[in-house]
Amino acid sequence: MRSLGQTRSANRSDHILQTPDTFVRAPLPGMQKATAIVHVAPAAGARFTQYTAEFEAGGSLVPTSVQRFLYVLEGELEVEGATLVSDHYAYFPAEHAATVSAKSAARVAIIEKPYQPLPGVSVPAFFTGRESEIAGTALMGDDALQVCALVPDHPSFDFAVNTMTYLPGATLSMVEMHVMEHGLLMLAGGGVYRLGDFWYPVAEGDFIWMAPFCPQWFGALGKTPSKYLIYKDWNR
Repeated sequence: MRSLGQTRSANRSDHILQTPDTFVRAPLPGMQKATAIVHVAPAAGARFTQYTAEFEAGGSLVPTSVQRFLYVLEGELEVEGATLVSDHYAYFPAEHAATVSAKSAARVAIIEKPYQPLPGVSVPAFFTGRESEIAGTALMGDDALQVCALVPDHPSFDFAVNTMTYLPGATLSMVEMHVMEHGLLMLAGGGVYRLGDFWYPVAEGDFIWMAPFCPQWFGALGKTPSKYLIYKDWNR
């Protein structure tokens, strides 16, 4: 029997933990044969929006006036004539006229953010990539914690998206506290996340928002690697 009124989800002033038992699905404007789970948005205090789009075969998502980054969790999409499957990703600059179409049922992590230009710096262009084709980098020399950067490290981009993979027992080397905010989607495994003064068990499917200067730390638990997709504002 389900424990009535119980959840791991939490909403604090500087962080949100959203677990799958509390997900609410609804279509967003511009969606056809698709629904969205909105994880965080400006209504919660964030400066970006992140949601999971769940497409039926033949579903679509129209262009938007802001930047859009998508990461395919499962299924098959078509974007600008290219086919994207699991672990493919794409970046769309603001006002880019490309429709996202689902060739099969699909789940996609989507991040949207108004663009912040820098004087004298060109606006980034549309691109696609695949995470499995990127060599990981050991974070602070720790081979048990690998980072894959999905967005080029160039001042034209005002945000970054990475995946981080932890071997069992690996941890961040310090409690971080910084000006950047994060959106984090657990892709595999689990562990313990410190957010502010709270400690949370987290698992595949969970979403976390961290406000600027929220104390944060993660340790991986279990017998298999833990992995998450993480957004941060950057270069501004």
